[in-house]
Amino acid sequence: MQREFLNRVQKKSFLIATILVPLIFPAVIGVMGFILAKQEKSAGTSVVEVLDESGKIKLENTQKFEFISLTGNLDQAKTAFSQSSHFALLYIPSFELAQPEGMILYTRENPGVRKMGDLESMIERRIHDLKLEQFNIDKETIKSLKTSVDLKSINLSEGGVEKDSNTGMLYILGFALGVLIYMFVLIYGMQIMLGVIEEKTSKIVEVIVSSVKPFQLMMGKILGIASVGLLQFTIWVLLISVLSTAALSLFGLNNPQQQAMEQVMQQVDDPEVAEAMQSNQKVLNIIKSVNEIPFAYIIFNFAFYFLGGYLLYGALFAAVGSAVDSQQEAQQFTFPITLPLIIAYFGLFMFILNDPHSTASFWFSIIPFTSPVAMVGRLGYDPPLWQLILSQVLLIGGFIFTTWIAGRIYRVGILMHGTKVNYKVLAKWFMMKG
Repeated sequence: MQREFLNRVQKKSFLIATILVPLIFPAVIGVMGFILAKQEKSAGTSVVEVLDESGKIKLENTQKFEFISLTGNLDQAKTAFSQSSHFALLYIPSFELAQPEGMILYTRENPGVRKMGDLESMIERRIHDLKLEQFNIDKETIKSLKTSVDLKSINLSEGGVEKDSNTGMLYILGFALGVLIYMFVLIYGMQIMLGVIEEKTSKIVEVIVSSVKPFQLMMGKILGIASVGLLQFTIWVLLISVLSTAALSLFGLNNPQQQAMEQVMQQVDDPEVAEAMQSNQKVLNIIKSVNEIPFAYIIFNFAFYFLGGYLLYGALFAAVGSAVDSQQEAQQFTFPITLPLIIAYFGLFMFILNDPHSTASFWFSIIPFTSPVAMVGRLGYDPPLWQLILSQVLLIGGFIFTTWIAGRIYRVGILMHGTKVNYKVLAKWFMMKG
């Protein structure tokens, strides 16, 4: 275990991944956002020639588009467009408002999805206005009918204690934690398998097993890499916490200023000022919801499920690594191992985050092979304590079971070379005595 831990921690790749990743991702996102903003400003206005045979669509110029009306027929418009440097030619034939069809956008190169979407939205809004005019409906009346409702969610316990809840924030939290568990278990599990294959092919393992039992070697490798993962996770949590606190302090987003904002809101009479401050209040409410998330509880359980899921799958990956002589041979065995993880990953999006207290979500968070992803995705939604305890007990049992299976295969496979391995051979090694 010590050898595996030190061998990986002392590598430059570990230092880069552990220290720079929490810094690189925000930096990359910031740079990409800056480039996108610059691109939007420097993109200029796209000129669109419009041949409207219906006479119904009048498009107004915007910062993105400048529209030039044409006369004549479509062939003449195409000829004129081919001789110009304009972005596109928009052809609008005569159409019925109930079924607008036949509109075509001619361009020299494939346009981006965003530009196509913007043009379609402009045309749709114009047709919508024409339909309102057709039925003598005032647009302002329609606008006044639109109502925005901000439904506040509060959890009410059996003792009558109220606790604010932000469903959107919990969805993001469950999504992030579930994906992290999926990635961590898969990445570190593959590291075990590749490490075992490397030792086996280099014949180092034959020297090592003269001093330790194969089961001890397997557990040392699994626990050593687990220690590396926990250390990396701990450093990430500390770095992100420090950086987040520094960022909030930099922008002045703290409790005293929030209280001051609420006091000023009560004294403001100007509707425009009140509306602007109300927008800031929504941001502060989001920050307040983040502050009310039980991070200590979530971090502890995340670490438990990371360790439990890793140990459960890591033992199976170690068994596969001991049975084969190359990474190519291992591919036939890795898919069945990772299949439950993949199912849990898709289940996270399909129903766990949408309905975390459903029957399917419950069973996914109880079964040891899917619980690391499923239960972590449910943590923010405060699952019942008995479900959490049952899930953790079964996960420990699952790890013990897979370790027992993997150990019986590992003790034979680690010393086998040149053997064509299939599931029948693995079963034979498992049943072998001694």
